[in-house]
Amino acid sequence: MLVVLNKDSMLIQREQDVVPFRNRVKEYAVKIGMSLVNQTKLITAASELVRNMLKYGNGGSALIEVVSRGRENGIRLTFADKGPGIKDIDLAMKDGFSTGKSLGLGLPGTKRLVSEFDIKSIVGKGTTVTVIKWKNG
Repeated sequence: MLVVLNKDSMLIQREQDVVPFRNRVKEYAVKIGMSLVNQTKLITAASELVRNMLKYGNGGSALIEVVSRGRENGIRLTFADKGPGIKDIDLAMKDGFSTGKSLGLGLPGTKRLVSEFDIKSIVGKGTTVTVIKWKNG
């Protein structure tokens, strides 16, 4: 069973919101004793997802949670926007796919950096991406 130990939310509406958000994610990762390598993976994934939310969803909300499952602690991040949504999630999850002509990690690269990855999208309503990075994984 997943237990939420602590949480914080931030509105992400412009590029200037990205650095404070990344810093907050790092604070939580440090608090649970996450290794520097895993912190870097989490912050890289968070940066990609928050920039996607700004670029494709015109901003949205980001939720940072410290979670526990048994003896394992981690950070769960949830990004929710009310943008146009993703028509074909399977296509968006393929390496090399981009609607924005970017050289970013994309969703598949982001998925490889985290322990758990979930995406839900409704065309015309928005997209929600939830990731978990476990302290030791």
